[in-house]
Amino acid sequence: MWYFSAQELDQDGLVIDIGLASETVKEVLADYNYRNLDEVSEFTGQNTTTEFMAKVIFDQLAAAIKAGRMGETAKGLTQMAIKLHESHVAWASYEGAL
Repeated sequence: MWYFSAQELDQDGLVIDIGLASETVKEVLADYNYRNLDEVSEFTGQNTTTEFMAKVIFDQLAAAIKAGRMGETAKGLTQMAIKLHESHVAWASYEGAL
């Protein structure tokens, strides 16, 4: 799960273009789906906890926002959160300012 927050809506009454956001999230997650994260070279020496992965995804989405991959509206975002579920009772999240 993810959420985006802004102080104001854009001229169309949006916080973010949900279609662009969904596509960008899918692209980021595609690198990690069905992979043994301990074998991903960029994570060598890291404990790939759920919390760690939430931060990795947060950082990649923040970079995508900054690069304009989620459209102009996304540049007005002030906060974002990433919540990853390990099971129906266990989850972890990372959130921060943009």
